[in-house]
Amino acid sequence: MSASVKSYAAVDLGASSGRVMVGRVGPDSLELSEAHRFVNRPVRVPEGLRWDILSLYGGVLDGLRTAGQVDSVGIDSWAVDYGLLDADGALLGNPVHYRDSRTEGVAQKVWATVPAPELYAATGLQYAPFNTLYQLVADRLTGAQRLLLIPDLLTYWLTGEQGTELTNASTTQLIDPRTRGWSYDIAQRLGIDLELFAPLRQPGDPAGLLRPEVLEETGLEGPVPVTAVGSHDTASAVAAVPASGERFAYICTGTWSLAGLELDAPVLTEESRAANFTNELGLDGTVRYLRNIMGLWLLQESVRAWGDPDLGELLSEAAGVPALRSVVDASDPVFLSPGRMPERIAEACRASGQPVPVSPAEVTRCILDSLALAHRKAVQEAQRLADHPVDVVHVVGGGTRNALLCQLTADACGLPVVAGPTEAAAFGNVLVQARAHGLVGDLAGGRELLTRTQPLTRYEPQGDTARWREAQARLAGA
Repeated sequence: MSASVKSYAAVDLGASSGRVMVGRVGPDSLELSEAHRFVNRPVRVPEGLRWDILSLYGGVLDGLRTAGQVDSVGIDSWAVDYGLLDADGALLGNPVHYRDSRTEGVAQKVWATVPAPELYAATGLQYAPFNTLYQLVADRLTGAQRLLLIPDLLTYWLTGEQGTELTNASTTQLIDPRTRGWSYDIAQRLGIDLELFAPLRQPGDPAGLLRPEVLEETGLEGPVPVTAVGSHDTASAVAAVPASGERFAYICTGTWSLAGLELDAPVLTEESRAANFTNELGLDGTVRYLRNIMGLWLLQESVRAWGDPDLGELLSEAAGVPALRSVVDASDPVFLSPGRMPERIAEACRASGQPVPVSPAEVTRCILDSLALAHRKAVQEAQRLADHPVDVVHVVGGGTRNALLCQLTADACGLPVVAGPTEAAAFGNVLVQARAHGLVGDLAGGRELLTRTQPLTRYEPQGDTARWREAQARLAGA
């Protein structure tokens, strides 16, 4: 390998699987290969739904062993969840899963102390029942001396050093998006001790060196630095949106769809709060202004309920089902919990007076039409609320493999869709590491390198958007 090309291990943990990817970066080259992929399977125990964090850490170690010698390691994961440590730095229990029921009704208790409009004006975060703030109010925190968000917890186990990376911290509902620091007033009023959190880190900051025990277990030769990346996987994914200029929207697709804009400043209006848009922090002082949509979770759960049929055949059959026959609100919390997804989708269609999808192909088409409709609504409303027009929609993440969803999104938005890269979070993770080590310039430079080196697919909008407007009106009146 050329001396000007360096290797970086990107640990990318999603809600259903984890992977360790190896990125090789040079002045005019960017390659990504998979070293190891492993299942992320939550476990339901008597006290609730928990993440199997030890299995995930084992997967990370296995991946680093397979990856071979690298110049740095970076970790990103899903947001909001955390591990609690005692005074000796030992984990107090398996981290609670954000789909656990313990936060039911907690938001109303919080709003009695800090009204929802005031909370939004201070933190800019959309309402979601699983936000870290609500988890902390619900959690007893007995014996806890330190709280580490999931990527920071794994970084601590790798290096022995503790920190709180900013892009992920911004999902806790305890960060002021204007100052990019803690919202001490909100925390104090709700009795949350911010001393539980380790000091804030920025993407690109050093996060320690692999411990000798980790080097021995993985076979790597030290020193191997760990670099803080955009540790919220969406922050890393947005960093890898291959856009030029500012007039673009993005949709990070996977278990969730995160649809929105990249802005220079948060939008903290009451209208923005009512529309349930969030202001999360990104690289280089940017704000990820977006809406959470249930995403391919709807299809994943349905496929699981059907006994895991061939997805390609299912999508091919769904393409032949009449469009927009039935749609559901893909942001409805009724779809948040696992189990009985096809039945719940059918029930929602029945309740709204629409034809009830029966076959797997019909349910799949309903899901994809509904996701495209939710993408349309989010992109349109984000532009209006932020006064930020766009000319193109970039789709990144796992949904880029779903050509039907990409085409439907272009049709619904009435805008071209550029799909790729699929492993956007891993690419963003690698680019931040490469930048920290002087191989890549600013955010625009990394995106330009992506555009030159990665395959992208363009989908032009087809048909009239009137039928999408009608479906949106039908859903709004349901």
